[in-house]
Amino acid sequence: MEEGLLDELDRAEEVRKEGRSAVIRRAVEAWLKRARERDIEAQYARAYGSGAGLGPDWDGWEDQGVWPDE
Repeated sequence: MEEGLLDELDRAEEVRKEGRSAVIRRAVEAWLKRARERDIEAQYARAYGSGAGLGPDWDGWEDQGVWPDE
C-alpha cells in the first residue's frame, strides 16, 4: 500500500483508537459483502431477467397461483 495512503489512514481518529488492522479488516469485510451482493444480483438478473417466463412446459399455468376475484 502506498505510504501516503497509509499516512492518511493513520491520521484518522478511528484508526488511532482501534488500530490500522481493525479498520482495514472491516473495510475489506464490507467490500467483500458488497461484492457478494453484486454477484447475487447479477445471478438473479441472468436467471430472471430474460422475461422468458417458466418455459413452454408451463404455458397456460401462469394464473393458477392467483387468488380469484371476488
